Amino acid sequence: MGDVVQAVSGLTQTEGFLNIMGEIKVSPDYNWFRSTVPLKKIIVDDDDSKVWSLYDAGPRSIRCPLIFLPPVSGTADVFFQQILALTGWGYRVIALQYPVYWDHLEFCDGFRKLLDHLQLDKVHLFGASLGGFLAQKFAEYTHKSPRVQSLILCNAFSDTSIFNQTWTANSFWLMPAFMLKKIVLGNFASGPLDPEMADGIDFMVDRLESLGQSELASRLTLNCQNSYVEPHKIRDIPVTIMDVFDQSALSTEAKEEMYKLYPNARRAHLKTGGNFPYLCRSAEVNLYIQIHLLQFHGTRYAAIDPSMVSAEELEVQKISLHTSNEQEEQ
Repeated sequence: MGDVVQAVSGLTQTEGFLNIMGEIKVSPDYNWFRSTVPLKKIIVDDDDSKVWSLYDAGPRSIRCPLIFLPPVSGTADVFFQQILALTGWGYRVIALQYPVYWDHLEFCDGFRKLLDHLQLDKVHLFGASLGGFLAQKFAEYTHKSPRVQSLILCNAFSDTSIFNQTWTANSFWLMPAFMLKKIVLGNFASGPLDPEMADGIDFMVDRLESLGQSELASRLTLNCQNSYVEPHKIRDIPVTIMDVFDQSALSTEAKEEMYKLYPNARRAHLKTGGNFPYLCRSAEVNLYIQIHLLQFHGTRYAAIDPSMVSAEELEVQKISLHTSNEQEEQ
């Protein structure tokens, strides 16, 4: 009974959040994004109820785009600032929203079918929180016939046991939506926040409200179902680990585990940004994404239109690649 009372108070808290109209939702950038980039819906499974929603922006000639995978509370449009900036620089970017999948294998199979449908052989993946875990699981799932060229893991984890919810994972489907939202809201930052972070949280709460019971239950199940990443299957994939130094849902232990798992990964640290740096620290996140993708410029795995890359930049890239290869040989 106490849980129900807590959940009801959580619902009131959600409504309190929503009563404050978030700046992001009414911003010119967000409205421009919604009016210029169409939301597509694609079914790739035999079950017609499993619908992928996605924004696909940038040059279609690019065959190895950057794909964004959202956290539990997120929809495809939480990455609108990355889509606007990166496509402006010549990148092809796809932001996804998952259908209802109840286990990691089912998700990986569905995502592979989606890439086949989009005629994409290999892709770069940016995964936030749950999205980061699913990105790693997909790279692991396809390791014998690789589909992932690189990974950017933002506030991600490698083992679901860190949430201490594996024993309840199979009961989320029974819970009403307001209780599921209470569970998710429990991980949102509280206390004094700077305006950008407060706006980011308001926007994410609004996105959370748009998710139905089965969508939320399935995502929480994927987030907490007993599973971990097998690093030996994906050790050859270039990885950038992006995390924040301030409060987030990720413990210090979980971050350290990621560093151990990927000792050769590039590290992109943000001083602040909380759970949603791609919303409230978008300029920094976009810069780190560009730095990560720079290593593929001038190759068949470039996510950018070649005409948008200067000859000088390509020359610098070739020299740095040559230098790093020599160092590895030594």
